[in-house]
Amino acid sequence: MEWLLLPIVGLIILFIIIKSVVIVNQYELGLIFRLGKVVGSLRPGVNLIIPFIDNAIKVDVRTKVIDVPPQEMITRDNAGVTTDAVIYYRVMDVNRAVLEVQNYQYAIVNLAQTTLRAIIGSLELDEVLNKREFINNKLLESLDKDTDSWGVKVEKVELREIDPPTDIKNAMTQQMKAERLKRAAILEAEGERQSKILRAQGNAESIKIEAEGQAKAIQTVAEAAQMYFKEEAQLYKSLDVANSVLKENSKYIISENIMDVAKNFLNSKKN
Repeated sequence: MEWLLLPIVGLIILFIIIKSVVIVNQYELGLIFRLGKVVGSLRPGVNLIIPFIDNAIKVDVRTKVIDVPPQEMITRDNAGVTTDAVIYYRVMDVNRAVLEVQNYQYAIVNLAQTTLRAIIGSLELDEVLNKREFINNKLLESLDKDTDSWGVKVEKVELREIDPPTDIKNAMTQQMKAERLKRAAILEAEGERQSKILRAQGNAESIKIEAEGQAKAIQTVAEAAQMYFKEEAQLYKSLDVANSVLKENSKYIISENIMDVAKNFLNSKKN
């Protein structure tokens, strides 16, 4: 019989050893309760307790996320909206998180719902839709203040959805569509105006270039005509002098310059 008792005793001892060892992860802390009273703390690693007398409670001290379920709320102007949120929190004081509140996560969710309902109720629908950041900050400030006594730090709050009534959503959709059509019409009109301006500028530049070309051509013709008439006048004057001299039967020497002018004039007449 004794050889049968040895394995049983060994199993009992092994069970007692297992129950006396508590392994705590690096991201956890905890408390040791002995007969209902806190007698120590749990630290990351291996912790020894008295089996069947001590009770160990471990608490995750990492940043955790909880969802605030959707709920319908009434704004100050009596419009119903459905809203939900997410909350990021961290346990900072394990003693208070365990001793001061029964279930801090459940308490945070309910506190967030009631606080959010009060904030939404103090705003009109347009403010609720346009002041999301204001609501986030207001909710964060209130939650962080109220949960401080529980040893919990609320790090961030974000509204996920703000769902107005169906008729208001339809009106908003129509308004958004009208605004987009308006912007498209404005852009189209602006593009057409710019196109007309560019065409007018191009026509003006073309007219300017054409006018400058005509002016240059007129100037060239005028200079050529002036030169032509100047040479012709010199020739007529020389011939008139020669005619006067011949009438008087006087001897007069005609310069070669006058002969050159006459040749040039005759050549121009031929051309």
